Amino acid sequence: MLTAATSLIEAKNFETDEALLTGESLPVRKRVDDVFDDNTGPGDRLNVAYSSSTVTKGRAKGIVFATGICTEIGAIASALNKKDSRVRPVKRKENGKAGPHRYLEAYTLTLGDAIGRFLGVNVGTPLQRKLSKLAMLLFGIAVVCAIIVLGANEMRTPKEVIIYAVATGLSMIPASLVVVLTITMAAGTKRMVARNVIVRNLKALEALGAVTDICSDKTGTLTQGKMVARGAWIPGMGTYTVELTSSQPFNPTQGDIRFVKKQPHEIDFRSQSEKDDESTNSKGPITKIQQLLSDSKARLHEFLTIASLANLATVFEKDGDWHARGDPTEIAIQVFASRFGRNRLDVMSGDKPEWKEVAEFPFDSDVKRMSVIMEHATTNEHWAFTKGAVERVIGVCTRYCDNDAADGESSEVEMTDEFRQQILRNMETFASQGLRVLALAGRKLPAGADFTEDTPREQVEKDLTFRGLIGLYDPPRAESAPAVRECHEAGISVHMLTGDHPETAKAIAIEVGILPKRMERVSADVAACMVMTASAFDALSDDEVDKLPVLPLVIARCAPSTKVRMIDALHRRGKFCAMTGDGVNDSPSLKRADVGIAMGESGSDVAKDASDIVLTDDNFASIVAAIEEGRRIFDNIQKFVLHVLAENIAQAGTLLIGLAFKDQSGLSVFPLAPVEIVWIIMVTSGLPDMGLGFERAVPDIMRRPPQNLKTGIFTLEFCVDMVVYGLWIAALCLAAFVLRVYAWGDGSLGERCNEEYSEACETVFKARATTFACLTWFALFLAWELVDMRRSFFRMQPGSTKYFTQWFHDVWRNQFLFWAIVGGFVTLFPVVYIPVLNTKVFKHVGISWEWGIVFIAAGLFFGGVELWKFAKRVYFRRTAKKTTGKQWKDLDIEERVFGDYLSSGYDSSESRLADTGRD
Repeated sequence: MLTAATSLIEAKNFETDEALLTGESLPVRKRVDDVFDDNTGPGDRLNVAYSSSTVTKGRAKGIVFATGICTEIGAIASALNKKDSRVRPVKRKENGKAGPHRYLEAYTLTLGDAIGRFLGVNVGTPLQRKLSKLAMLLFGIAVVCAIIVLGANEMRTPKEVIIYAVATGLSMIPASLVVVLTITMAAGTKRMVARNVIVRNLKALEALGAVTDICSDKTGTLTQGKMVARGAWIPGMGTYTVELTSSQPFNPTQGDIRFVKKQPHEIDFRSQSEKDDESTNSKGPITKIQQLLSDSKARLHEFLTIASLANLATVFEKDGDWHARGDPTEIAIQVFASRFGRNRLDVMSGDKPEWKEVAEFPFDSDVKRMSVIMEHATTNEHWAFTKGAVERVIGVCTRYCDNDAADGESSEVEMTDEFRQQILRNMETFASQGLRVLALAGRKLPAGADFTEDTPREQVEKDLTFRGLIGLYDPPRAESAPAVRECHEAGISVHMLTGDHPETAKAIAIEVGILPKRMERVSADVAACMVMTASAFDALSDDEVDKLPVLPLVIARCAPSTKVRMIDALHRRGKFCAMTGDGVNDSPSLKRADVGIAMGESGSDVAKDASDIVLTDDNFASIVAAIEEGRRIFDNIQKFVLHVLAENIAQAGTLLIGLAFKDQSGLSVFPLAPVEIVWIIMVTSGLPDMGLGFERAVPDIMRRPPQNLKTGIFTLEFCVDMVVYGLWIAALCLAAFVLRVYAWGDGSLGERCNEEYSEACETVFKARATTFACLTWFALFLAWELVDMRRSFFRMQPGSTKYFTQWFHDVWRNQFLFWAIVGGFVTLFPVVYIPVLNTKVFKHVGISWEWGIVFIAAGLFFGGVELWKFAKRVYFRRTAKKTTGKQWKDLDIEERVFGDYLSSGYDSSESRLADTGRD
């Protein structure tokens, strides 16, 4: 391992493994004579050997120019260890001087930050900061409520007035909030583990619901990380296209093959759709392997022989599963040959092998070819088989076959410059699909010649006959395209930041849906920004990046610093981004991102330490699952906080308005006893709040825009709902109290009814029990109503055909919430009817016909809440239609996500839709 950054001055077949730094999985061949621009990324500086890289081959000499923190790996460590100072800097003039007022300003701001940290209003997650501010606000309101109670009783301070003031203040304190929040977060992390996501930082749980952009790597995350053969072209024959039908790249029995007697540049690969039938598919019909072999006289057999034998990889079946060993590129070619029954193990092993290896010339990065010399067992003829880079292979080819002639019939013609250009044109066609293209060639060696591994390879790799091209690529995971589409439906943009070639990255991006298919609608300046190289992006200043019409969706040849700059650019545009990474080089970007996502299988320990969540399966679909789970947790936190605060408003409103009820001594008679308030807060509401935290995601949770963390859970809709539900409950509770006292009672409030029970206080005690029963039922019913904040309680599943019974299935689905509400109903009766406990502790007495008031009030509660939800649905539908003519969920996917690219002015409409949410 190298311990310093070295500028090479001499190298002999020198290669280093830079996976720790650049993420490249293959060793990098160094070249001493190359000169690069200053803005060249680390992965492309081939004349430098980096610190912490490992020498895999060769020898070299160089001059050390950086050690320790000054190296590339040191810069990464420095970025990880950088911490923000808690002391505010003094603002100075250009000459470095500062006035006394600047020092006072810095000291004041530093003291303010320290107080904020103590109170929790400027540390922790956004939700934690908002809840800290809410706690301070509610404490202030509780004090004001207590003062109002004292003022209403002319500042007299007998025991019952003090108790009334304490009860009123207590009604504003959400006692169960912290407990329920903690349990909900813990349950959320457990659910994420089941979906292959490990949460390392709790802030990620709330942050995931607000993600607007995902910056993802390609290899192994969006793709399988395993090469497969996608297409092949044989001169004189035609083009073969492999269509994979499973996620088993090593299995040669899976997938279909299309064949057409055309060259690749004559085929329109990108115009195909799922609706095309066999007669209109320009890649040809699906053809069986045996049919293809029988239709070919010799050319296909010769091509497959070279593919199988100029290859050191092996593919084999064991216990029903297919396995492979060797270089990923050679494995892909070997699987292609095995589809046609030309497996290397079959033709070179057994009692009577068909071929025997004589010599091997391994791949050399200077000539970019590898060759083998094979002896045919039957004829004893020696053959040279070669594969490698197209330009290098056709440079040593002098012939090619222009037709499919049978063995013994000559079909070879001289190679011309015109045909070489035709080969390169076909290669570019394959490359435009994101394929890595290799050429295959071979020749029969002269009889009697003695070729060994000591023979100069120039004598072997000459006068070859060109046999064809084969195109390889790392296929996308089967779940990547649906996952990207789901991101688009959720209003999340996906960016691919990869070290691959731009054309390869672009082809994969189009295949999985990261780039729009309707490119004809994209203007030239925008199209130029959609796919960029790291060198082009890094050459721009921050101001120039901000002036780009759009940020790129694909950045190729990406360096670690490029990822950090991309995150900063997204932040300057007000985006909230998640970043994936697996190498040490990704650690700064993982730390800088709002949500850092490390790979569990291929990721380094440094990357995992810098991340917020870890994917145990390295799958992009797991990111989408994590976002869905994050949105569910965010929704559920909003639901139970709304439930708690709406109850607090209801209790405080009931007690404050209840100040108007005064007994014969002029003291206020509370419609709810202090113990009743504590019982509802701690016992009745605690478990239903927890049950709301366990609710599953609503049906359209991934068909609405991301949450806004600036407002958090306290949106305008949330605040209005809180007030409306709280006042509606308070009004019904007060109505029940008034009806029992004045409509069906003697209208007497007695004397000292806040302290003890007497015959004179029977009306008050029964009215108090009626109010307590109403408030208990309302608190329980409100939990069910808040399962969905807009849809009707009786119609939470819009696609269901169970028009009259769907509500029962919905309430039974969350059994924790169901039994919590049932428990709340059951515990109400002992509290109301057990002697002594009811009169001495809860200050009420058992009721009988008063239950009629409770039932009617419950019906009015449901009617009022349902009417309010209906009004909200109508309002949001009309608002959405006024702004864009459509609701968010009804927008076309490409309009929703690629609106910035397809047309101008879309962002403003998107931001307006973000406030309208879902139906």
